[in-house]
Amino acid sequence: MKTDLFCISEKIVVITGGAGVLGGKMATMLLENQAKVVILDLNQEAIDRKLKELHEISENAVGYPCDVTSQAKLEEVRQQILDKWGRIDILINAAGGNMPGATVAPDQTVFDVSIEALQKVLDLNLIGSVLPTLVLGKVMADQKSGSVINISSMAATHSITRVLGYSLAKAGIDIFTKWMAAEMSLKFGDGIRVNAIAPGFFIGEQNRRLLTNEDGSLTDRGNTIIQNTPMQRFGDADELNGAILYLSSEASKFVTGTIIPIDGGFNSFSGV
Repeated sequence: MKTDLFCISEKIVVITGGAGVLGGKMATMLLENQAKVVILDLNQEAIDRKLKELHEISENAVGYPCDVTSQAKLEEVRQQILDKWGRIDILINAAGGNMPGATVAPDQTVFDVSIEALQKVLDLNLIGSVLPTLVLGKVMADQKSGSVINISSMAATHSITRVLGYSLAKAGIDIFTKWMAAEMSLKFGDGIRVNAIAPGFFIGEQNRRLLTNEDGSLTDRGNTIIQNTPMQRFGDADELNGAILYLSSEASKFVTGTIIPIDGGFNSFSGV
């Protein structure tokens, strides 16, 4: 009998940052593939806007406001999800972002970085993935099944200038992914997988002015990135969805502890 390795029908998927650009694209794709989707986001208005869009596809989508750096709030949301659907099959830690104070501006040095901003970026991007994994992953441990998907970055493995806080956090995501993969499999069985995707360069509101000028032309930084990307372009958020579907489904049943680059070749290119 032929089976669909990529089937995620009826799977319960939780997406942190689910009302954002990347998380929102993932939510749409997963709902279109008959999953039941829970979006978590800090902003209730953003949740409402995304749910309105998702409900045009299916009513199997709900959203809850949640601070991913708050254990108490995550535990509250966990209970709401279990009351609604009884289980959690997939967790995608898509909440994240950067802020100016945690980056080195062109006219600054690293000694000008705001320690307060640095801490906020570390909390959001690292602790904001660790805590949801520990709180919601406990459900997977009890079930003996589940898939956690973290979001890494090229900044985790390359010393990309300026983005100090983001780089530190994403490097932490890499080792946390590998560490949790071993922990979950060794102690709770082979039904639980923990992996990550590592996007290359995608233009969003947070980095638009870093990479493009107001007239749409590339900045010096944007040009440097394109010159070091063999595909010679930036990525589109939809191009993350294939790997997300793969890691969510039985197609990746024997895959854990991996970090998959989705970067147009940036990771493999020496620049010469």
